[in-house]
Amino acid sequence: MMTQGIPMNAEEIYQQAIAAYRSGRYAEAEALCGVILQSQPDHFDALHLSSICRSEQKDFTQALQLLKHALAVNPRAANAHNSLGNLYEDLGRPDDALVSYTEAVTLKPDFAAAWFNRGNVFLKLGRPEEAVSSYERALALEPANAFAWYNCGFALNGLGRLAEALASYDEALRLNPGSLEIHTNRGNVLKELKRFEEALVSYDRALAIDPDYAGNYINKGTALFELKRFDEALVNYDKALAMTPDQPYLLGSWLHTKMFLCDWAGFAEAVKKLVLATERGEQATPPFALLAIASSAALQLQCAKSYASDKFPSNQQPIWCGERYAHDRIRVGYFSSDYRNHPMAQLAAGLFESHDRSRFEIIAFAFGGPSDSPIRKRIERSFDRFIDVSAYTDQEIAEWVRSLEIDIAVDLNGFTTNARTGIFAMRPAPVQVNYMGYPGSMGASYMDYIIADPMLVPQQDQRYYTERVVYLPHSYQVNDAAKQISERRFSRSELGLPDDSFVFCCFNNNYKITPDVFDIWMRLLKMVSGSVLWLLEGNATAAKNLRLEATKRGISPDRLVFAPRVSVLEDHLARHRQADLFLDTFYYNAHTTTSDALWAGLPVLTCLGNTFASRVAASLLNAIGLPELITFSRQEYEALALALAGNRDRLATIKEKLARNRAAYPLFNTALFTKHIEAAYSAMWERYQKGSPVEEIYIET
Repeated sequence: MMTQGIPMNAEEIYQQAIAAYRSGRYAEAEALCGVILQSQPDHFDALHLSSICRSEQKDFTQALQLLKHALAVNPRAANAHNSLGNLYEDLGRPDDALVSYTEAVTLKPDFAAAWFNRGNVFLKLGRPEEAVSSYERALALEPANAFAWYNCGFALNGLGRLAEALASYDEALRLNPGSLEIHTNRGNVLKELKRFEEALVSYDRALAIDPDYAGNYINKGTALFELKRFDEALVNYDKALAMTPDQPYLLGSWLHTKMFLCDWAGFAEAVKKLVLATERGEQATPPFALLAIASSAALQLQCAKSYASDKFPSNQQPIWCGERYAHDRIRVGYFSSDYRNHPMAQLAAGLFESHDRSRFEIIAFAFGGPSDSPIRKRIERSFDRFIDVSAYTDQEIAEWVRSLEIDIAVDLNGFTTNARTGIFAMRPAPVQVNYMGYPGSMGASYMDYIIADPMLVPQQDQRYYTERVVYLPHSYQVNDAAKQISERRFSRSELGLPDDSFVFCCFNNNYKITPDVFDIWMRLLKMVSGSVLWLLEGNATAAKNLRLEATKRGISPDRLVFAPRVSVLEDHLARHRQADLFLDTFYYNAHTTTSDALWAGLPVLTCLGNTFASRVAASLLNAIGLPELITFSRQEYEALALALAGNRDRLATIKEKLARNRAAYPLFNTALFTKHIEAAYSAMWERYQKGSPVEEIYIET
């Protein structure tokens, strides 16, 4: 090549090639390198740059040949090993890329870009701890690399090291304040930390950058839902649905939020759409949201299996590897976020206290954060060890469980708020049990058993559970015989109830109320003169909407009376005495709420459904000897409610029977229940000790 008649040397041509490459003129840069290689076929820099240009033009095969030639010329060129790593990533060969990046940093330990690339490939390979180490090396050399801070935050988040992830995102944001991705992921970490208000600020800043990114309307909706700001959550879910209706789990989250508000506009169509989408195998809803609408045990299982596989896949390298522990006592670990003023704690406190300490060692793993409630203090005293693991990652907790040689790990959350299902996905214990928190199958191979009873899971329905069913003889639900009812005597007038009228009652969460059961309730109010329906006020919008729905059905909204939530359980139980009959919901029954009503002396009328969640009230009524309050059709449910409202003597007889049975029947016999569940644990433990396969367990009375 000549310039104004003067031959150019290789270095000058190479510099022209570099300039062309930097301007994006890859073909020209490659041609200039070709001129050099004609006379100097082993010119390392020309080979290296030609390879990069070929790669930019997506000719990866030729790029690889050129780069291997360059490395044959100079095998100790760290920058070429880094380029080879990039090329292997383009070719979808991350393991080979890792070898190349590692060689690059071995040859040149201060090579920040190679450390960064090495971190990225570790992330792709699902090795976040090693990714973090590489990013830290990159950042020590190049602390102004916003991408490295961001990716390090992403890896730390994946490890559950949320506080460190947040610090990394903050540093990335300082360097790159206009990044949609950083604001979004910072919000996600804050959401995981339960700092929902701060998360909303991050999402709003992200939306200011890109108002068309539907994901952040979903993120806002989730945070607002957790703050119980359901109206605002619904607005954001509406926006997301209008933009990207096929986002995973969005349709179910949207419908579930509407149900918290008792917003039934388009309800039937939405339910049908959700069910059909789930039947097609789409990730249309979180499993919990499916429980409160008309579905089936088969569909709930399909949904749970899909969700577990997506969100909490089984660890390919389980932490427990088949060892047999030899302990004097069976070690049972109870895992929950709800060791606080929560229905689970109120039900199970007596169980924890009643365990036979000569045969069982009982250890709590608490991950819901601190609580100074009396029930928390009582529960802490009841365990042999109470371990608050809130600040630890799933991996750390699972390893802790293994080090303590827990025989049986009992998940009291399932797919409910603040669950830590990831712990169980790592298989830290020989036996893992789904109990009480989630009323259905978790659809996960790592959950061995589900605690149930014959009413909840008929034998023909075992196929709808990936777990093997443990059949307790009476009811699956534990109750606390020490539960107190306030001595306070509420009058009807102070509760807003008429003195002489019949009071139908339902203290279920508002999202469990569906239009079909509400239709029946309104017909009852029409037929029973002066009667009222006493409901729990979950939120002001739900109360407003239910009054509007009553008006649509020809019922004065004044005949709906809303009870505010009270912080003292004993007072809540005491006010039950002013109701005449508790009317259950269909698809997601009253669970703890049924037990509360029966304990307070209030009869509960239910209609037996076809899923775990819709059969719980029947299980509880059976265990207290009141099967006459279990109906088997909507017509029978309505007819019996009407009959009891019209025959006070018959209702009084049932109340007297309930009062007698409370002490005589198994439902509230905590000691008997403890004996039965301990027999179940012993049977599980014996099978595992023998190396026998997991199978159904039947506990005799």
